[in-house]
Amino acid sequence: MYKIPLKDIKEKIVASGKLDLENLESKIKEKINELSGLISEEGAAHIIANELNIELVDSNKNKLKIKEIYSGMKNVSTVGKVTRKFEIREFAKGDRTGKVASLIIGDDTGTIRIVFWNEQADLLNQIKEDDILLINEAYVRENNNQKEIHLGDRGDVEINPEGETIENVRQTSSFERKKISDLNDTADNVELIGTVVQVFDPRFFMVHPESGRRIREGEEAGVVPALSYVMNAVLDDGAGTIRAVFWKNQTNHLLGKTVEEMSAYKEDPSSFESVKTDLLGEQFKLMGRAKKNEMFDRLEFNVQIVEKANPQEEIDKLEKVEPAEKVEPAEKVEPAEKVETTEPAETTETAEKVEPVEPVEKEN
Repeated sequence: MYKIPLKDIKEKIVASGKLDLENLESKIKEKINELSGLISEEGAAHIIANELNIELVDSNKNKLKIKEIYSGMKNVSTVGKVTRKFEIREFAKGDRTGKVASLIIGDDTGTIRIVFWNEQADLLNQIKEDDILLINEAYVRENNNQKEIHLGDRGDVEINPEGETIENVRQTSSFERKKISDLNDTADNVELIGTVVQVFDPRFFMVHPESGRRIREGEEAGVVPALSYVMNAVLDDGAGTIRAVFWKNQTNHLLGKTVEEMSAYKEDPSSFESVKTDLLGEQFKLMGRAKKNEMFDRLEFNVQIVEKANPQEEIDKLEKVEPAEKVEPAEKVEPAEKVETTEPAETTETAEKVEPVEPVEKEN
């Protein structure tokens, strides 16, 4: 059975015109009582839809909108515009090694992650943001309560196929807003908003142009390596501070720079000082996950998506919250003289360890 959210099941039943929402809620409770509480609301809603001959999924549809895609589906085809690309990572599990990469596509109904394993990961070198992708014969599974599309053995991708267009992408978010002080090393799908208070120089390194694997000096003779980089900045949200890690694509979004512009800072590091100065005091919305950096024994935030904060949007959110009883402010105290802090010693950054979801075994 497909894992369809309860909200979506209710919407489909009500849209059929066979029950209104009030009667549907009543019937769900009756069904749960009838089965002695041994069924969830989702299960009860599924049964009711069945009894009313309401098709929750159109199995005859050739291409699904992203909103119509659910965990458990097979042979799925969909079209979307690439909104984010993530870097190829290598991993080891037991005596096996492999590669994994992913990107986000979207249409006018939402966004979804596409996961590429091993040889498929090399496809990302041919794909750019804003490309249109046609995904064919893929399957859908769940990871951290989020649905993902995996190509599997039968799936394939067409880049910018003729006749396929996506005018608007609905930027849905499955990230939960949190304060930095509330983070721990298991916090995933987190959204932070804060001010940049410290910026570190980018670290440059060379990678294999196809696999994205880091190349040390003297390795991979005959291969022309590609430039990659990582940058750190400290974010303050008033409740705490955390070091945010921006890999290549996220650094480009943070700074609004191209790979060519970033490579210039490798040759002339001093020219990056003005970029650091301009970044201080800027507010950003970051989405990603917190993890423990074992080498330096500190919590860090690995950024997956970076956006410039929109002050008006944040004000509008606050105005929707019922204000608490007004309290008279305490007498204003003059701030103490600012104490200068010393620049921390340069440290060596470690590459982010990817914990891939085990791919599904080959299907017959």
